[in-house]
Amino acid sequence: MKIAIIGAGNMGGAIACGLAKGSGVKPCDITCSDRSGAALEKVCGKYPAIRTTTDNREAVSGADMVVIAVKPWLTGDVLREIKYGLDYRRQIVVSIVAGVTFEQLTGFLEKEREEPPALFRLIPNTAVSVQNSMTFISAQGASQEQTDAVVSIFGELGATMLVEERLMEAGTALASCGIAYAFRYIRAAMEGGVELGFYPDRARDIVLQTLKGAVALLQAGGAHPEAEIDRVTTPGGITIRGLNEMEEAGFTAAVIRGLKASCK
Repeated sequence: MKIAIIGAGNMGGAIACGLAKGSGVKPCDITCSDRSGAALEKVCGKYPAIRTTTDNREAVSGADMVVIAVKPWLTGDVLREIKYGLDYRRQIVVSIVAGVTFEQLTGFLEKEREEPPALFRLIPNTAVSVQNSMTFISAQGASQEQTDAVVSIFGELGATMLVEERLMEAGTALASCGIAYAFRYIRAAMEGGVELGFYPDRARDIVLQTLKGAVALLQAGGAHPEAEIDRVTTPGGITIRGLNEMEEAGFTAAVIRGLKASCK
C-alpha cells in the first residue's frame, strides 16, 4: 500500500517513521509533504527512502491512503487543494486532525455529483514513532475491507481501538493528551527521587522501570489498579501514608480535572 502523509510535523513525522520501522509498508511507498523543508529533512535523515515533496497534490497522486496531519485551521485549505486530485472510489482519506469532525471533512471534500471517499478519523499519540501508540479509529462510509486495512496498518504502530466518533475527544484526552500527563508524573517522580538522594539519571531509570512493571502487572492479570494497590499497602505502612498524602494534595481529582479540561 502506498501512503501519502500531508504534514511532516510532530505527528505526521512520527507516523512516517513508525510506518517505516514496520513490515506492512515499505519506506519507499511513503510520501511526506510539508511546506517546511526542515521538517522533511528531519524525516529523510531517519529514513532516506521515504519520498518527500512540498507539493501536496504531487504527494497524493497514486497513493492508496492519504493521511491528513496538519493543524486544525489548515485542514480546510489543504483538503480543498488536493480534492480534485483524489479518486474517491479508490483512495482512503485518514484525518488525524483533532477536533475536525466527519461532517466538516465531508464538507471540505465535497465535489459535485461525487460521493465522498471512505473517511477515517484517527487519534494516535506521539509514541506512534516507536510503535507504541494508543490509537483510536472511527470510520465513515468505509467498507469492512478498508476498515481492516487501516486497523492493520496502524496496529503495527501500537494498540488500536475502533470507537464511535462521539468518543474521539475523550480518546484524545486519555491517550493523546494523556501521554503528556504521564510524562509530567515521570518528571515529578524523578524530582522526588533526586530529593531523596538519587542522581537524576538513576531516578529516571527507577521510575521508568517501576511504571513498566505496573503496566505489565495490569496487562498480565487484568486486575483493577486498586486491587494491585491493595497488595502493597500494609496497614500502618509507608505506602498508604504516601498515597494518603497524594490524595490530600488532590492527586486523583487533579488528574480527572485535567482530562475533563482536555475535552472542552
